[in-house]
Amino acid sequence: MATRRTYGSYNDGCASAHALDLIGERWALMVVRELLLGPKRFVDLHHDIPGIGPGVLSRRLQDLEESGVVVRRTLPRPADVAVYDLTDWGRGLEDVNAALSRWAVRSPRLPLHADMSPDTLVLAMRAHARPAPAGEPPRRIALRLTDSRDTGREPVGYLATVSPAGTSITKDPAPGEVDALAEASTRDWKALVIGNARIDDEAVVVTGDAAAVRALLHATALPNGD
Repeated sequence: MATRRTYGSYNDGCASAHALDLIGERWALMVVRELLLGPKRFVDLHHDIPGIGPGVLSRRLQDLEESGVVVRRTLPRPADVAVYDLTDWGRGLEDVNAALSRWAVRSPRLPLHADMSPDTLVLAMRAHARPAPAGEPPRRIALRLTDSRDTGREPVGYLATVSPAGTSITKDPAPGEVDALAEASTRDWKALVIGNARIDDEAVVVTGDAAAVRALLHATALPNGD
């Protein structure tokens, strides 16, 4: 007698099919994506994933917790708030997210004009990051992005390091000493990273070495922006 197939499962011994059992439900991978750069509160996740209802978000988080991808914890004082975070195993999904980004950027139907959250835009940059050309000096750039979908929210801070050894970008609200600071909305920064725009002084405010900001864009622009 055949094994009864449970709802939502492919009942397939292939590991990739099992992966889809874990993260293949609608919204699941987007929830994971929004946690790749660090933990978030439920309200922040709900804001950063437009279109998802609170009930669906609760179910996806519960499913991901039960699968061992996400963990719910409380930040230490003085924050003392409940957040959702990825487990060490869950953080391995950034490679999956990056591979999907590199594949889908070739799509003729890529929604180039759709908005993105600050974290999503930075993850796209990380997915396509390349080392600086040989002989270039290492540079540190602070990046502050304001969500174009809600300009009333505080900007999100990141630290980028660009050198011939590689390019990295991490979430860092206070990056310390840097070569340059770039401040922009997600819409304007996306136009530089994904579109063909050039730096516009009215759209992107650069403090410090503008060459460092250009080096960051050169190292992280998606193929459509080359």
